Amino acid sequence: MHAGQRYTFKEIFVWTISDVKLMAILSIVPVVIFELFNWRWIALPWIPIAMVGTATAFIVGFRNTQTYSRLWEARQIYGSIINSSRSWGMMVKDFVGAHSSEEIQKIRLELIKRHIAWLTALRFQLREQRTWETSRTKPSNKKYGQRFVIDEWSRSLESALTPYLSPEELKYVLSKSNKATQLIGRQSLQLKQLKAQGLIEPLTYVEMEKLLVDLYDHQGRCERIKNFPYPRQFATISQMLTRLFVFMVPFGVLNEFQRAGNWLIWLSIPFSGVVGWVFLTLERIGENTENPFEGGANDVPVTAISRTIEIDLLEMMDIPEVPKPMQPVNLILS
Repeated sequence: MHAGQRYTFKEIFVWTISDVKLMAILSIVPVVIFELFNWRWIALPWIPIAMVGTATAFIVGFRNTQTYSRLWEARQIYGSIINSSRSWGMMVKDFVGAHSSEEIQKIRLELIKRHIAWLTALRFQLREQRTWETSRTKPSNKKYGQRFVIDEWSRSLESALTPYLSPEELKYVLSKSNKATQLIGRQSLQLKQLKAQGLIEPLTYVEMEKLLVDLYDHQGRCERIKNFPYPRQFATISQMLTRLFVFMVPFGVLNEFQRAGNWLIWLSIPFSGVVGWVFLTLERIGENTENPFEGGANDVPVTAISRTIEIDLLEMMDIPEVPKPMQPVNLILS
């Protein structure tokens, strides 16, 4: 997530440098051929190009609206995870055990740490690479991604879970395919044992189990966005129309600028370049917004949110040493 007021022109330029180079070539070549070689026949009528541009604008606008909806839904889900996590911390602190002995405090802290482990496992699963994601495959995204650090890409899940789980439980969880799911299951198992020991009241047990079900729901909604991409047919037609339009624009403006005067034909180079760059940038924005968990510069900052929840829960348990909130790196919060 970009944590500044706006992207600077330099950042946008670096991100879209390949599009700038492409439009420079597409804008210069037709003018040179048209003017210096006198190939007047390469000029295209503007009306059909404008019709293609109108269709392109509609489909690109539709895509960007839908991909923003995916991003906003993802952020809402993590907002719900924040609320449910705080509720979990409150219930663990106030409802587990009738007194605050050392043994009870140990049990409470175990429940809290396992919840933090669930947050950790979930964010690692959401940062896994999918074939349709572009943050680690497209050269422009990879180059811009060098400006910030994604924790889930730089270390293993095992090392991230070690501070929160016992060696036996860590080994068990790592042996499963969906680690986050298993951690909530382990929470439910311990609640059942605590109820049998009389450390949790029956009604409290029911409420805490409902909260675990809510966490399953939050996880499932995240997995739905992660594992089901923006429909490929819409993404494909948007990309194809954009490329077709930006290719046609330099040929369509030749006659328009020639009518204004002979030397003004050269002004078609910057104008067609800017028009093409605008459409390519809009297409790029939609493409980089459709997968809000992959780890791009505009994605939901699941690592920072998880750290915030961890701080809140540990402070609820009066733990003296808590980790510091994550800070943006080059204005990017991961």
